[in-house]
Amino acid sequence: MTWPRRRGLLRGAALGLGGAMAGSVLERGGPRRLPDGATAGAAPPGPYATGFHGTHQGAVLTPPARSTAFVAFDVTADGRGELTDLLRTLTARARFLTAGGTPPPVGITGPPADSGLLGPSVPADGGLRVTVAVGSSLFDDRFGLSGRAPRRLRTMPAFPDDGLDPAWCHGDLSVQLCADSTDTVLHALRDLTRHTRGGLQIRWRADGFTAPPRPSGNPRNLFGFKDGTANPDPRDTRLMDRLVWTGAHSGEPRWATGGSYQVVRLIRMLVEFWDRVSRTEQERILGRDRDTGAPLDGDRESDAPRYALDPKGEVIPLDSHIRLAGPRTPEAEYQRILRRSYSYDRGTDRNGNLDMGLLFCCYQRDPERQFAAVQRSLAGEPLTDYVTPFGGGYFFALPGVRDDADFYGRALTDESGTAHAP
Repeated sequence: MTWPRRRGLLRGAALGLGGAMAGSVLERGGPRRLPDGATAGAAPPGPYATGFHGTHQGAVLTPPARSTAFVAFDVTADGRGELTDLLRTLTARARFLTAGGTPPPVGITGPPADSGLLGPSVPADGGLRVTVAVGSSLFDDRFGLSGRAPRRLRTMPAFPDDGLDPAWCHGDLSVQLCADSTDTVLHALRDLTRHTRGGLQIRWRADGFTAPPRPSGNPRNLFGFKDGTANPDPRDTRLMDRLVWTGAHSGEPRWATGGSYQVVRLIRMLVEFWDRVSRTEQERILGRDRDTGAPLDGDRESDAPRYALDPKGEVIPLDSHIRLAGPRTPEAEYQRILRRSYSYDRGTDRNGNLDMGLLFCCYQRDPERQFAAVQRSLAGEPLTDYVTPFGGGYFFALPGVRDDADFYGRALTDESGTAHAP
């Protein structure tokens, strides 16, 4: 039997499955009916709501959903043409999955067009969000992109106190899927892997979740403390431009305008060890009250710690996590990151210990000035006795898909060598 070439598979998926790139809301089976008032690529309502199309990938700014999957891939496409087809296909599928609709009909002898996990139609209000990013290894000689790499993109280094496992690190491309139901995430994962089988191979995958606020404020991590309290406000456009998005005058390649550096860290939390530590010691290690989330010198989660009034660390220890990570100095203001983290539970390890932890993710304009600087300040902190980072990677979240004719990385892979105007 002669198998079709991968490029043919990818091109067929891009053009025939998930909507024509030049069309608006067309599927192979004809026009797709949307709910009254809905538009293709529409996101659920709310203060962070954003359509699929835009200057940026809007999912970067939305708060963590209840369920997620971080998936790193090796690109197996052959040459830039196949890579372009792959990115077209990935865009077409993401556009359809986030908007919802009825999969196209197939013949009675062919495999179903959809897994059916969500029923006969993909719900338009499923709340799926997709973030696509590329790793430094994509910019080697395979696709002729070596001169187009984002200026600050490199392989994630091993920091002090890390225990990195190569099997859980790096990748040519990363996709994060998140939604408020696990079946929505799994449906999207199966759909994307099915349609990109000729060009992508999973390198590693980590599934995560968040809990509802208990009783209020930010969700709690598996140590029982609120997570993400000091995040910058993603609704502040100027702040996001300063901290998160790469701008036209940031020294980056022109095609990268509107993207962001993504850092993913897989961190095992030694929860059984932590549970044997006194609450007072836990709070001094982290610098916050476990119940309220307030700094140890405050009353509410939203209170800012007053380090100037506690120069010797008698209330909030000098080596506490919040004090080292966010010293509240003028210099540290430019090191802030947009944190988007989840918990994970992988059952037990081979020794019968609980295997749980944190899927840490953050976005920034400069990973060296922001994430890495914070990480170095945390070297040797007391918390390192209870956590072990073992995987993850540095990636660059691509600029947004601007319209129906656009696709992820279009300006990056443009054969003419010129980027499209921002």
